[in-house]
Amino acid sequence: MNSLPNHGPHGVVQLIGTPIGNLGDITYRAVEAIQAAHAVACEDTRHSQRLLAHHGISGKELLALHEHNEQQRAPALVERALRGERIVFLSDAGTPTISDPGYRLVNACHDAGVRVEVIPGPSAVITALAGSGLPTDAFYFGGFLAVKSGRKTREIEEALARRETSIFFESPHRLTKTIAAIAALDPEREICVARELTKKFESYHRGTAASLLEYFTAHPGKGEITLLIRGTGKRREPKVRRDRDRTPGTDE
Repeated sequence: MNSLPNHGPHGVVQLIGTPIGNLGDITYRAVEAIQAAHAVACEDTRHSQRLLAHHGISGKELLALHEHNEQQRAPALVERALRGERIVFLSDAGTPTISDPGYRLVNACHDAGVRVEVIPGPSAVITALAGSGLPTDAFYFGGFLAVKSGRKTREIEEALARRETSIFFESPHRLTKTIAAIAALDPEREICVARELTKKFESYHRGTAASLLEYFTAHPGKGEITLLIRGTGKRREPKVRRDRDRTPGTDE
């Protein structure tokens, strides 16, 4: 029995959360949606083909949809959905649009009145947060850290001042310099480097910025990196300039 709903004369565009490492981390609903799709849009067709083959899915029309062609290709996919087709989109890992392509496709769908569904799956952000041991009651996700040092320093300063845990993606080639930048500002701040999540060599390294700088200087990071920075844990009180806030004609 197919549990997918009937969408009537118009089709649907479904954003499917895909594994962030371990190919087994995909939901039954996601597999079922891919099997039922008329076309599978992919950030990288080769990457998605491996995922489909792992789950015994074959014979699907695969279409490349990435950051360089999304603006041009989205209208054609929307048109197919308007004709009643079911289109799914797979980014390489995690949920489409979250530091991945898909944003333009979703907006094109909304503009044309095409139904959009999100089929959730693994998230490197939530996986890293849960495994880090840092506070989880509130957090900030900043996507990929800036490459240029000036902007990156500003992002780090904001993270160090933030009450909540801050989470970023970072390149393994820049990781040591990034930790050095954190240590220069606050060497005792607790951070966590989550590496290769859900894969064979998954690891969590937690400690002060100074201690992890020493470790990663000797053991440069490899693989996909999620970086977490502990927040202050305290709400910052707004600065009040009383001389400006006084009501004219009062004594206070």
